[in-house]
Amino acid sequence: MSRRIITAQLQAEGTGTKIDTYYDRVVKYIPADIVGAWVAAMGIIESASNIPKNILLWIAFFFGVLLTAAWTLRQTAAPKKPPAITQTIISTGAFIIWVIALGGPFATLDFYRPLYGPLLLILYTLIVAVVVPREG
Repeated sequence: MSRRIITAQLQAEGTGTKIDTYYDRVVKYIPADIVGAWVAAMGIIESASNIPKNILLWIAFFFGVLLTAAWTLRQTAAPKKPPAITQTIISTGAFIIWVIALGGPFATLDFYRPLYGPLLLILYTLIVAVVVPREG
């Protein structure tokens, strides 16, 4: 399955693929590989001792944001098609929301409450799949 969201029948014709549905977009918008890497990195950082954990978590977070954008652009690249900017923005936002939901460096901020992140994650995931990228 291609990572790029297919929005027009013309793109799907003759390839054996179909237009992506709401469910397909939910799956393609979530950067599961980067979120998995974040969970691993967070676990490694938090289990280490005698290191500036909060600083390392923020560095890893900003690196993850950049990596998500670059990786999504690369994974959705297709010949003779414009870059999947909408999908990249939504996937990068999804990574940020996942990190907030998991706590990470945000857990050290005064306004952070563990309840808000998971609720935001549910809302974001269900709402963004309604977005159909124009550059499909």
